[in-house]
Amino acid sequence: MSDSSATTGTRWIWNIFWLLLVVTGVEVALGIIKPTFLLFPLAGTSILNLIFIGLTLLKAAYIVQYFMHLKYETQSLRMAIYLPILVLIPYLTFILLYEGVEVYGY
Repeated sequence: MSDSSATTGTRWIWNIFWLLLVVTGVEVALGIIKPTFLLFPLAGTSILNLIFIGLTLLKAAYIVQYFMHLKYETQSLRMAIYLPILVLIPYLTFILLYEGVEVYGY
């Protein structure tokens, strides 16, 4: 006999699992195939690397929101955590990519 509350109680975790599995599968497939049109340089790196960075940040956001239960906190606590991350990660990624090109000349 199936309990509907148990089914709905674990449904969200399976939805997140499948979403993260699909995103990881796309990352692995892109890493294996490496389409040549995505290897065009942009912002100090290739478009493919920027896609990897974006997909990794997407996975990190879902993990933080659901598995670390940040989605259910108050708005002010979420913004206190999200805003520095939303500013610092793109900034540090840009600095890392730009300085890498300047130092190594790729």
